[in-house]
Amino acid sequence: MKTIQKTAIALAASGLFATAAFAQTAPAAEAPAAPEVSPITANVTITNDYRYRGITQSNYQPAIQGGFDYAHESGLYIGNWNSTINWVANTTNNGVRAPVEMDFYGGFKKELIGEGFASDFGVLQYYYPQSGSYPAGSMLNPNTTELYVAQNFTFGPVTGFVKVNYSLTNIFGIPNSGGSFYPDLTANYDTGFWGISLNGHVGYQYVAGQPQSTISATNGSLNNLSYTDWKIGATKDFGGGLSLAAAYVSTNANPAWWSTWTGASGANNGSAGRGGAVVSLTKTF
Repeated sequence: MKTIQKTAIALAASGLFATAAFAQTAPAAEAPAAPEVSPITANVTITNDYRYRGITQSNYQPAIQGGFDYAHESGLYIGNWNSTINWVANTTNNGVRAPVEMDFYGGFKKELIGEGFASDFGVLQYYYPQSGSYPAGSMLNPNTTELYVAQNFTFGPVTGFVKVNYSLTNIFGIPNSGGSFYPDLTANYDTGFWGISLNGHVGYQYVAGQPQSTISATNGSLNNLSYTDWKIGATKDFGGGLSLAAAYVSTNANPAWWSTWTGASGANNGSAGRGGAVVSLTKTF
C-alpha cells in the first residue's frame, strides 16, 4: 500500500488593505503537513533461485514471492510472506506435494537500547499447504514453528543484526529435530555510491536429534545434518521502493540429506546447498 498523504490547506486570503495610517499584508501561507506514513507495507520479488539458510527451496529454478507487514507504533507487528517452492514433492509415495510456502509471523520490535538499535522478539510459522500424505518411515510434515530474538545495530554506514531462531517443533520434516536452532549474523555497508550497499551473512543450522532416515542415501552418512551457510553480495537501490540484489550463496550442508530429492525413481538428486549466484528484483509498496 502506498504512503497516504494529507492534503495541505493553504490560506488563500491575500490582498492589500491600505489606509492613510498603515498597510496590512496577508498572513503567510501555512506549511504543508508532513506525509503520513502507512503502518502497512507490501512487497513482491522475482528471483532466479529461492535460497533459505543457504538451501535451495525451488530446486535452482526461479520463484515469485510476496507478502505484507503491519507495524503498530507501539512496536507490535504481524506479517505474511509467501513463495513458490519445489522441494515438498514425492512422486512415488502417495503423491505428496506442496508448491507454495506460506510464512506467518508476529512480534514486538522497538529501539530499546538506543536509536538505530532495535530489539526484535517474535514467533514464526512456516506452513506448506499439501496434498497427499506421507507414508510411514519417510519425512514428516514440513510445517515448522520457531521463536526468534534479534538485535539490530547501526554504526555509521554499517547496519545489520544478530539473530537466533529456536524451533518448537520438528524443522522442515526432519524427525526428532525439535529444539534445533539457527544463529545468524547479517551486515550491510552503504558505500554512498550510486545507491549500492554491500551485503554479508553467515549462519549455522544446528539440527537437534541427528535423526536417521529410511530414505536411501548414496552420497554419505545421514548422521550429521547440521551445517553452515554464508552469503556475500550487493544491493542496488533504485528509489521508489525498487531494488536489485545479487549474491553468491553457499553451504557445507551434507548432500545425503540436504539434496534435491524428489522421490522419483531414477531421479538425478544432487546437493541442495551447493554454491551459486542468486539474483532478485524487489518492489516495496
